[in-house]
Amino acid sequence: MGAGSSKPADAHVWKAPGPVGVSQDVVDSLQTNRESDISRAQTLELAVQARVAEELRKLQDKENAALKAAQQKAAEISEQEEKAAQSQNNRQAVSKEVETLRSRLEKRKQVKELPESVERTRSELVSCLMENDRRPLNCWKEVEAFKEEVRRLEKSWVDKVTQ
Repeated sequence: MGAGSSKPADAHVWKAPGPVGVSQDVVDSLQTNRESDISRAQTLELAVQARVAEELRKLQDKENAALKAAQQKAAEISEQEEKAAQSQNNRQAVSKEVETLRSRLEKRKQVKELPESVERTRSELVSCLMENDRRPLNCWKEVEAFKEEVRRLEKSWVDKVTQ
């Protein structure tokens, strides 16, 4: 512990064996070089300005793309709203037309009494089905009689319409 000195050692300084000199070629190139500190600063400034202009252009392109996307989305939304309004108008028109058709149908509706033979066979079929509610197949005769009466009624209607 006390063997070394507590003082810091002197900084190492390199000492050349001879005088330090610069070759004539280096001196000539420095003298013939027209680039000075000002011209280097201007070149650097121009490079920075070009880079800033490029970054601004990229940002402007991004903003234009975002604006175009927003305009397209707004156009799509307005188209959807137009379609909804048109469909609402269409619904109203259709419902109005349905109502007019209903009123015309009500005017044309004429309920005619069924002939006595059809009414009688129908009531026989209904009473048979009520008596045989667990065995409806026992009423096959009444069903056939009702079908025959309906066929006669349809045939008479068709003959009347076609003549």
